[in-house]
Amino acid sequence: MELFKAYQLNIMLVLSGVCGVLAILVLLTKSLGRRRKCELFFIEVSAMLLLAFDRYAYIFRGNVSELGWWMVRISNFAVFFLELSLIFGLNLYLIDLYSKEGNLPKVPVRLRITNVLYLCGVILLIVSQFTGLYYTFDQTNHYQRADFFMICYLFPLFMLLIQTTVIIQYFKNLRPRLKFPLIFFTLVPIAATAVQAFHYGVSLTNIAIVGLAALLYVFALTDLNESVTNADQLEIKLLKEEQKNEHQLFEQTAQALAGAIDAKDEYTHGHSTRVAAYSAEIARQAGKSDEECEDIYFAALLHDVGKIGIPDKIINKQGKLTPEEYAQMQKHPVIGKQILSRISQSPSLSIGANFHHERFDGKGYPMGLKGEDIPEIARIIAVADAYDAMTSKRSYREPYPQQEVREELVKGMETQFDPTFAKIMLHLIDLDTEYEMQEREEIAALGGDNSMHFDEYRSSASEGIVIADQEMTIRLNSKKDADFPYSDCIPTMILFDALDGRMHEDDKAGAEMKYFEYGVLRFNGEAICEGARKMETEITVKETADFDFWSEEKHGTEYTVQAVKVKDHMRFKIDSPDQTVEVIVALPDSARFTYIALTGEHCTISNVKITKAEEKTGPDVIRRIAEEISYINVPAGDIPNVQVDGWRAASSKGIPVKDNMKITFHSMSLPTARLVWHCPYISLYYSDNGEMDGPHFREYVLVRLDGENWDSDELTQNKIVVNRNDDFDGWETWKEQNKQGMDCTILIRKKGNVVIVTTENGGINIKSTSTIREEAPVVYAALTGDQCAITNIRVQ
Repeated sequence: MELFKAYQLNIMLVLSGVCGVLAILVLLTKSLGRRRKCELFFIEVSAMLLLAFDRYAYIFRGNVSELGWWMVRISNFAVFFLELSLIFGLNLYLIDLYSKEGNLPKVPVRLRITNVLYLCGVILLIVSQFTGLYYTFDQTNHYQRADFFMICYLFPLFMLLIQTTVIIQYFKNLRPRLKFPLIFFTLVPIAATAVQAFHYGVSLTNIAIVGLAALLYVFALTDLNESVTNADQLEIKLLKEEQKNEHQLFEQTAQALAGAIDAKDEYTHGHSTRVAAYSAEIARQAGKSDEECEDIYFAALLHDVGKIGIPDKIINKQGKLTPEEYAQMQKHPVIGKQILSRISQSPSLSIGANFHHERFDGKGYPMGLKGEDIPEIARIIAVADAYDAMTSKRSYREPYPQQEVREELVKGMETQFDPTFAKIMLHLIDLDTEYEMQEREEIAALGGDNSMHFDEYRSSASEGIVIADQEMTIRLNSKKDADFPYSDCIPTMILFDALDGRMHEDDKAGAEMKYFEYGVLRFNGEAICEGARKMETEITVKETADFDFWSEEKHGTEYTVQAVKVKDHMRFKIDSPDQTVEVIVALPDSARFTYIALTGEHCTISNVKITKAEEKTGPDVIRRIAEEISYINVPAGDIPNVQVDGWRAASSKGIPVKDNMKITFHSMSLPTARLVWHCPYISLYYSDNGEMDGPHFREYVLVRLDGENWDSDELTQNKIVVNRNDDFDGWETWKEQNKQGMDCTILIRKKGNVVIVTTENGGINIKSTSTIREEAPVVYAALTGDQCAITNIRVQ
């Protein structure tokens, strides 16, 4: 008995957890009737809470703090109440069982009497809380049995005895699977109660009842499964749905474990879930089956489980890890393998955990595997893990802009990452327009806050709102602070460009994010031109305006701002009750992004609503106040020069493809170019008029001169080989060569429906072979790109 006392708290914890899981399974079991499900759920929940409170009663016994005082009293009351409730739940189960499956014309009266005994037991229990009938507490907050404590055992004892007589009398009316479990459920607690009455400090009765409650569900489920074997197709379908729910339960359990892992580091919230989603999508794009994608998903979900064994002080350290700390951190893949290797039915879990920090060039850990020696599942997770790490916030930095993340993936191909899966991740980034829209939705909501107060000028600002060729309308209310004149309480817009779309006052952060400020525009029409080439303002006073200063003082001023950008010009219209302001801004070039951040001085901006037009604005909507910036004002070749200010924003004239055709041109990255893919591309396509995006446009392949590519259409089978020769001196050198300008040559051969494109530039050799699976009347080639000027185009 002493041994039992020593371990009874742990036994309570385990059994309580088991009953909690069984309660969830009861809810997920579709084949149970609604009433039967409620009864079993009531039993399992009562059992779970009974041991939980019994455990707390022991834990807080003798604790004289205020919390201990309350917990001891609440827990002891709950124990006696839930003990009665658990037996009452069994009684409800017996009533339902005999009325539906026992073939009895009416429910035995003794079971009804048991319900009355339950009610009486609860009433006496409540009375005892005020009279000390059952128990009291001494000055050290210890439970003490009272003179009539035996009464509290009589009610559950009599209830169990009555239930036993009913079960024995109608023993033959029950199916074999349920006969003996029900007998044990009543007799074993009776025996345990008899023992506990003479042994203070143990909870034999409660543990026995709870253990049997858990077994009751198991035997009830076993009985149900025996019935299902003779069921029709509908019941089989319900069983499959139950299995699906169990799978969902496993998934939820895995997600809960992943969440617990991420919770060790405040900056990795949701990391495992995102990595799992990215990994599954990479696998899907790679042609994996649904089953393989699911395996990869769960392996990625638990890839960091080994961090459980790493001290929190290392995981949450703000600065750089010491060599000793880094060595300890490198142990988490091995720890993860040890944990997950016990799940023998899913070996992919331990594989993903153990190898996700290996590098394609063999410089990773823990084993230093190289290339395809690294398990494929780990190579996929490595790409997804790195992507999420770069796009997530850390204690020492903000998330990297997605275009910089993309460039890091390009640079890491064949060194850190498997190029096949890195290439797929790049493709997902390019297609991830929905992500961009979500980012802009957050910006529209002022970073999650639809109201901002400003004290000093530029003391804070909203997230950047991107302005493009679809007109943006911003409506807001601005209310001045008391005791300040109107002239000092005007909302303001900061016009800028930055990689992260945020205004930066700190010079270091601004330099890292390539922050460039065009100017400042106050809502009263005052404008300050900084990085922009020119700003012109026109103010129209509303002569018939009924301007109510008292109303403005109380409710604030309503403003409507319309903003649009076309190439290197922007136009703003700011409408208020008393005037309309129109501002035209000539930007330094057409390639940069343009954001506005809302700020102000001694005012509160609220009720911000942002809408965007669906149609693009025409090229002549904004009056030009400065000459267009052009980098192609040089003599043209056989076809006109083309300046590409953004991702495929322009393209050359379509060239009909012929065998043994050579295209030469001069390429130069624009001054704003800073990324690897800011270079020329060549597209093979078909359209009715031969122009890019013309009627019935179908692109067969897009080849970038940096070596990136992607199948453009299911109508084409593309095979592209990229090699780097001795002339390739790294990506920074390659980008600098593009900045300085270089002559490019593209050779095209065409045999039937097979088109071969070859080119070499800056040490990158590219050979693209496209087999077109449709009968195209003609295949066209056009030059395009991102932030580059293409001149002197010659076709031979």
